[in-house]
Amino acid sequence: MAPRFGTSGLRGLVTELTPELVAAHVGAFLRACPHGTGLFIGRDLRPSSPALARVVAEAARRAGVPVTDCGAVPTPALALAAMGAGAGAVMVTGSHIPADRNGLKFYLPTGEITKADEAAILAALDHPMPPAPEPAPLSRDTTAGAAWVRRSVTAFGADALAGLRVGVWSHSAVSRDLMIAALRALGCAAVVELGRSEEFIPVDTEAVPEGARRQIADWIAEHRLDALVSTDGDGDRPLLADEAGRVIPGDLLGQITAAAVGAEVVVTPVSSNSGVEAGGRFRRVIRTRIGSPFVIAGMEAAPGRTVGYEANGGFLLGFEARLAGPLPPLPTRDSLLPLLAPLSRARAAGGLAALVGREPDRFTAADRLEEVPAERARALVAGLAAQPEPLAAFLAPLGEVPGPTDLTDGLRVTCASGRILHVRPSGNAPELRLYVEAENPDAAGSLLARGLAVLGQALVKMPPA
Repeated sequence: MAPRFGTSGLRGLVTELTPELVAAHVGAFLRACPHGTGLFIGRDLRPSSPALARVVAEAARRAGVPVTDCGAVPTPALALAAMGAGAGAVMVTGSHIPADRNGLKFYLPTGEITKADEAAILAALDHPMPPAPEPAPLSRDTTAGAAWVRRSVTAFGADALAGLRVGVWSHSAVSRDLMIAALRALGCAAVVELGRSEEFIPVDTEAVPEGARRQIADWIAEHRLDALVSTDGDGDRPLLADEAGRVIPGDLLGQITAAAVGAEVVVTPVSSNSGVEAGGRFRRVIRTRIGSPFVIAGMEAAPGRTVGYEANGGFLLGFEARLAGPLPPLPTRDSLLPLLAPLSRARAAGGLAALVGREPDRFTAADRLEEVPAERARALVAGLAAQPEPLAAFLAPLGEVPGPTDLTDGLRVTCASGRILHVRPSGNAPELRLYVEAENPDAAGSLLARGLAVLGQALVKMPPA
């Protein structure tokens, strides 16, 4: 995977993320974008992240920009700290992808960079910044994670989760200790840590493998848990399982959280559950392409009591909400809020399963075929979208008949049955993603598995590049 710039940053194989390449992109960011009082730097727990963070810090200091090193910290915690200080930020993380890959996420003092900022950074690569006469200062801040936790504890109250037994699948998430601290501070009757790993484990909360789902269900049964929580590697995507061991899709967490904070306008990609439009709970729902920059652009175009979320569950709060206490805005993907909002309502609803059962009967599932080169993935999707016959042939083995299509981001088809399939090349990894929606979880799971099998066969039949 050659390094690729987009979706808020740079990502690629560690072996190709050379110091020269990383420093060039940091310099281009500092030249093209406002960075306020300096640059905050954080990192996840994959083995390559400390060295890459040092390269980022050195590049910024050589450019005359003061650096604050926040160490190993979740992405939303870094963003919160940097925004509070009026500074830019760089998070060293490959998010949910394997440890042989890594990347950088860039933040302005106001939050994530936009698509326009991405273009400006790419243009600035040809105009490197001149070095400063001497390196700018370097300081360290170990409080960013605690401040992230404190924000939620203040908002929900110290007894918000009283009586709940919650498991934390720690794996190698940089958020793991902070999740445990937050749950304890919010009054959980028991917090059980599970599956801690000192080796990096790539966890995609939008595509949880069947083996991991079985392990989650076994843990919940063994420890008599009311729920289990986790995140991806850099802590900006949530994972929540109910008392029966079922993983709750991220877009359902988004719907529930949006209602809990009193949102009036919801911005979410085309891949999210269509149940958000049902019932008239929100004054307006805006659909976007997939990726937080597109969600942020939609939020900026509709100010007010506006929130955004993605199908992976990452939640963006665009206004100051009030729960038991104030909850300041955080317009970048956050995992803690969409975990705590459903948990705080679970006991009154009779459990998480009952809370989810109140949502409209539309259920999503998503997974991906890995190691699919981007050009092959794009060619397959373009072929399906080009003429009615290839799409009908793709759907026929699934027992579906094509209906309206949406080309906002990949190919999304609403079948005659009302079920939805959405095929899309990943924007930042060699993957072909499939999102499905159906009338119940079993139908969604079956459609996803069969759809991936048909896509795999179609890739095999494609002529060589």
